[in-house]
Parts: sequence; C-alpha cells; structure tokens
Amino acid sequence: MTALKAIATGLVCAIALPAAAGLFSVTPVRINMSPRDRATAVTVTNDGEEELVMQADIYAWRQKPGGEDDLVLSEDLILSPPILKLAPRSRQVVRLARVAVSNSDRQQFYRLIVREIPEARAAAKDVQLQVALAFSLPVFITPPKTNRAMECGATRTARDALQVLCENTGDTFLQLRDLAVAQTTGQPLATRESGAYILPGIKRTIDIRRTEGPFPGGTLKLTVTLDDGAIQSYDVTVPE
Repeated sequence: MTALKAIATGLVCAIALPAAAGLFSVTPVRINMSPRDRATAVTVTNDGEEELVMQADIYAWRQKPGGEDDLVLSEDLILSPPILKLAPRSRQVVRLARVAVSNSDRQQFYRLIVREIPEARAAAKDVQLQVALAFSLPVFITPPKTNRAMECGATRTARDALQVLCENTGDTFLQLRDLAVAQTTGQPLATRESGAYILPGIKRTIDIRRTEGPFPGGTLKLTVTLDDGAIQSYDVTVPE
C-alpha cells in the first residue's frame, strides 16, 4: 500500500540518527466477516529488499465516549500463523479464524495489528536505530440486518472554525470520508477529509477551519459523506 510506504519513509526521515525500517503491506485493509464465517484470508507482502519478521495480535475494539479507541487483547480470533517470516519481495497468505462462532445479532468489532519485529532483522553497521512498523486493520463480524444511522451538528469555536459533532445512533460502524459546510444557496465554505470510525453509541468531534475568512452566521448546510458513498445533510445554525 502506498500510504504505508509513505509512513515508513516519514518515520525514517523524522529521526536524526541513521535508521532502518522495513516495508510491508496487508490486504484487505478492512476485513468483513459474517456470523457464519469461520475464517478468512489475509495477505501480507514484504515490499522491501530485506527479510521481515512480523507478529500479529487480535484486539477487541471499543471506543471511549469521546471516540478514542480502547483495545483489549482478545482470543476470539486467531491468525495462523501468528509469526510470519517473509523473504524480500515475497508474500504470504494467512488465515484469520474465529475460535468459536457466536450467534450474536450485534455487529462485533476487532482490530488485527500486524507489527514488524526489528530485533529479528540484523541492522547494518551504520544504522544506530531500527524503526518498527505496525499496521492496524479493522475487523467486522456483521449480522445480516443492521441499521446505519447518524446525527450531526456543528458549533462555532472561532470566527473561522466550526466543531462538528457526529453521533452513531445505529447498530453498525460508521466511517466518515469527508465533511463539507456550505451556505444554503449551495456556495461552498469549507471542507475536511476524514477517515474516522465511529462505533455504535459513540459521539466524535471533527474540527473544520475556513481559510477564506470567517464562517457567516445563520443557517448553514453540513454534508457528511460516508465510506460507502452515502451522503447525509444537516441544517446547522451558527451564531454571528
């Protein structure tokens, strides 16, 4: 994945000491399973020129009231094998399996975190620090029927800034793709990209700043686009 390679480059460049980091990618980037699925395939690819050793852990995924992730190690799922050794420019398909099939009618949320083990890779003589990379994949076990619902509003925090508050009022995850604020006539005022997840019952705030001057007071149109392309619009009242 290009984004992961960019992160690896950024980590190396941000450190003053000579450093080394591997490059790897994981697909799919989001894992979806049904309650009947016992296992699914995950592909880990070593995109670099050195051998990599990787370790995978499964976490139950919850969120705190403010939207911060709360991860707890879980044995509900296992990755086989949990330790991967990948030769340069190679890939390996592993199985993410459920230990027990649940009959829950609620969506279940996990995170699969794949980490590089830098100690397992010999460092070059001029390298004083090795940088470990990690990749976190959301895992959803989704029953046949779910209800996606969201409520959003906005408050002014500065003349040129709004704080958008979105609450997941349904029973399935939401992922925001972007937010846009416009006048009721349709004239755009500001936009903000987002990849934020909101789990059921959670509220999350996103700040939007306008670069061309202050937000006008009165009624504005807030448009939120979700990861599946669905668009929801809200009328929000902003004081002068």
